[in-house]
Amino acid sequence: MFEFKVTDRDPQSSARCGCFATPHGGFATPIFMPVGTVGSVKALSPDDLHAVGAEIILGNTYHLMLRPGPEAMAQLGGLHRFMAWPRSILTDSGGFQVFSLSALRRIDERGVEFRSHLDGSTHWLSPERSLEIQGAIGSDIAMALDVCPQLPATAGSVEEAMRLTTLWLDRCISARTRPDQALFGIVQGGIDEQLRRRHSEEICSRDLPGFAIGGLSVGEDRDAMRAICQFTAALLPADRPRYLMGVGTPADLVAAIAAGVDMFDCVMPTRNARNGSVFTSTGKISIKNARFALDQAPLDAQCRCYTCRTFSRAYLRHLFVARELLVYRLLSLHNLTYYLDLIHAARAAIRAGTFGALRQHICGLFDAELDRVDGQTA
Repeated sequence: MFEFKVTDRDPQSSARCGCFATPHGGFATPIFMPVGTVGSVKALSPDDLHAVGAEIILGNTYHLMLRPGPEAMAQLGGLHRFMAWPRSILTDSGGFQVFSLSALRRIDERGVEFRSHLDGSTHWLSPERSLEIQGAIGSDIAMALDVCPQLPATAGSVEEAMRLTTLWLDRCISARTRPDQALFGIVQGGIDEQLRRRHSEEICSRDLPGFAIGGLSVGEDRDAMRAICQFTAALLPADRPRYLMGVGTPADLVAAIAAGVDMFDCVMPTRNARNGSVFTSTGKISIKNARFALDQAPLDAQCRCYTCRTFSRAYLRHLFVARELLVYRLLSLHNLTYYLDLIHAARAAIRAGTFGALRQHICGLFDAELDRVDGQTA
């Protein structure tokens, strides 16, 4: 039911194309998953997601646990029916959101006690409860509950996160009740190669349909993140999908694809859209900039999306300055189209043997911009 097949490889890197079968049709890899935190990709409908080419989306266990709640999710037929999304869904375990609530939670071997960011009410999340909630949600892929340490961190705290993550994975495996839901394990280890190797061996000794690289883009610098991603990806089984969680920029994506990563998610395209930040074929622009007030060109003349086919930069800037809700949909449509088209371009380049040139071009566009910003704020 959850078969992964590698179909093409890049001769100059570890980049690869493949396909992963799920009960809802599966998806091609490399793949980018739009983030639908509470059962909705912000500002977009399922029709919009079809239009931009989404094959799988991500739902958030923590947020859906708080509302509408797992009992309601089960009674309503699961997330696919609830949000009218017929294709694949992956749910995270809730671990990262609990990690981000460091002032509101307590962790021990049994699980995590935390206070809701909505109303301060107390909740308990154990590996078993996380799997139970994800079962009620009915996702195609469930993530095991893990502990994600904030970086920089001491070796002791990283090792404790690894210990609990392995312990909790085994409890997740024991708690599985749905044969139609794949369980992925998560590798921790901070930015220490020896710890990453050790934890990869622990997690990958379990026979699971896929494995994830967790605990990156949580405080470390870009070069360290990419180096550890490349190191860790090479340790994961070649016959299973590899998922880099919560990363990142277009340049991060192509760097990770070159390392052999297959799956990605990130809030960046939709969050940036809501802040007026737009990804284009010539780099990133801010639609808030006054220079676009009379600009009749599309956001990106090379883009196929509805926004670029229909509206000018001047109109989009006007909407943003006027705080019209329409602009959040239009910019989100564009940014997700950019990300998904980049993924399609990566697949095509891997098949054609030209992925190295694509990677160099994308890193040149987006890393250079980040370097300029870092230089200005240093």
